[in-house]
Amino acid sequence: MRILVTGATGYIGGRLIPELLKGGNEVRAFVRDPERLRGKRWFGDVEIVKGDLSDSAAIREALRAVDAAYFLVHAMYSGADFAQREKEYAENFADAANTIDKVIYLGGLLPDNVSTSEHLESRAEVGEILRRNGNVTEFRAGPIVGSGSASFEMVRYLTERLPIMVVPRWVKNEVQPIGVRNVIE
Repeated sequence: MRILVTGATGYIGGRLIPELLKGGNEVRAFVRDPERLRGKRWFGDVEIVKGDLSDSAAIREALRAVDAAYFLVHAMYSGADFAQREKEYAENFADAANTIDKVIYLGGLLPDNVSTSEHLESRAEVGEILRRNGNVTEFRAGPIVGSGSASFEMVRYLTERLPIMVVPRWVKNEVQPIGVRNVIE
């Protein structure tokens, strides 16, 4: 299959691409800055399309002749308006991807009857937007842990520096972490 991966410079995308290549797939990476991929072992084995999810024409070009696509993008670290930006990205991608057989989206778990963060609410809205075409499989995961993940590195940092810690109330929120290898599989 020819597969497009958005978010190829991210934690999941960068780990997913080698597995897709091992499976005999042709991989196309859609990235804003191709230089961020240059150090990857698989750099020469993928087709790279430079573009941004705010550019519908670039998205259409990236999706040309692909069988499936992974939507692994989030804008949480892009500023206070990240939720609006994520919504725009999802709408642009969904409009362009309506002819593709399969889109795979990695969203977040939403707890029942508990107020959630703006980040999780945005993840849910992105999932709703992408699912409108009927060609999306949405996987929802709690914190993804593994060497290099934000969750893992934060816990490692805290445990290395604070052998004992009084935890804030929000720590009582139940979560269902999952290992990055399981997510990639």
